[in-house]
Amino acid sequence: MSLHHKIWRIAGPLILSNLSVPLLGLVDTAILGHLESPTYLAAVAVGSSILAFFYWGFGFLRMGTTGASAQAWGAADRDSQVEVLLQSASLALGLGLAVLLIGPWLAPLAVSAMQTPPSARELAISYLDIRLLSAPAVLLTYVAVGWLIGQQRARWALVVMVATNGLNIVLDYLLIMGAGLNSDGAAYASVISEYCGAGIALWAVAPALRGLARRQLGRMLASANYRQLLQTNSALFVRTAALLFAFAFFTAQSAGFGASVLAANTILLNLLLFTSHGLDGFAHAAEALVGESAGRRRADEFTAVCKACGQWSLATGALLSLALLLAQTPIIALMTDLPEVRASAHEHFAWLVALPLISVASYLLDGIFIGALQTRWMQYTMLLCVLGVYLPVWQLSQGLGSHGLWLAFTLFNLARGLSLGLAFGHLQRRQRWW
Repeated sequence: MSLHHKIWRIAGPLILSNLSVPLLGLVDTAILGHLESPTYLAAVAVGSSILAFFYWGFGFLRMGTTGASAQAWGAADRDSQVEVLLQSASLALGLGLAVLLIGPWLAPLAVSAMQTPPSARELAISYLDIRLLSAPAVLLTYVAVGWLIGQQRARWALVVMVATNGLNIVLDYLLIMGAGLNSDGAAYASVISEYCGAGIALWAVAPALRGLARRQLGRMLASANYRQLLQTNSALFVRTAALLFAFAFFTAQSAGFGASVLAANTILLNLLLFTSHGLDGFAHAAEALVGESAGRRRADEFTAVCKACGQWSLATGALLSLALLLAQTPIIALMTDLPEVRASAHEHFAWLVALPLISVASYLLDGIFIGALQTRWMQYTMLLCVLGVYLPVWQLSQGLGSHGLWLAFTLFNLARGLSLGLAFGHLQRRQRWW
């Protein structure tokens, strides 16, 4: 099998699975938008935004598991493959149970912090309380999917995501429209589908556990390798928290320019996140294949994977930027009917067009460093880019208004790629990837 075939065998299913996520959001909006009161839609919008940031913060469970699983796969070490799965799953389960305990205190604080309209506050809290019941399922799914990607079984990720989101869409209609549960119905639909998705994911990884003796299970769970797992995941957590801050800061500062700019920037930012699904697919492929070559200690394979994934990522970034440029008017018309918001979106659209191409390096290098388990570099460079580029540029460019904010955000993404590129060169010259 050629290297390019292997890349697409991993990237293709992951791109498709990622695209099912915004589809679910559109269906939720369409169903809730036809209820008698807009309050239900507002409550779900607030709750979903909080959960998106909250669960994004736990994304290190998926990333750290993928890199470690890929390296164990490359080394053909079955015990290490199972150990990665068990230890990551136990960490995810512990964190999920902790979320269940703090959920009743977390939900009201988060809803208040979002400055939720009084009419939607209680509904948003109820929505969050229900959705947080599925925290163990969501985090276990992260681990199982990450492990499967590392084992180059990306089609299972597609099966899990499509099954989860497909069931969610059906249950949305049954519980919201049929049972009349409104926003709580949307929450229960998500909880049920997330536990079903976790069941499918765990069923997919179950064959790896066959023949595992109780003594062997105890040794793996008590292994000193937890230290490596925690080091990898702690660095990824700090990196992800800094990235979340960058997006939250962008939204908060957008609000200072008025409702029209805030709405336009939110639309453009969501479009950017949508385009990131294409780039993410090749980053995930890099995680799996770089990890495999690192597990084998094959520097030639490692370099070939980086080059091939880089070519596909660059081509995809260029195509995404071109597509945005050519489809600017219909895209904005589809997203909003408000003239002032459309005008603001058109005014700032050039930044969005440039970003997929500018961000290519950061997405790809994230995948390479995750696969090589060199996550400390990701932590350090992200902190450097936020504190040394993003915030200072924003401070110096406030005279440019909202364009100054976009300039800071664009240079931040450029700096992410450049700084990780310098780290890549350093490790490559000294052959210190493993």
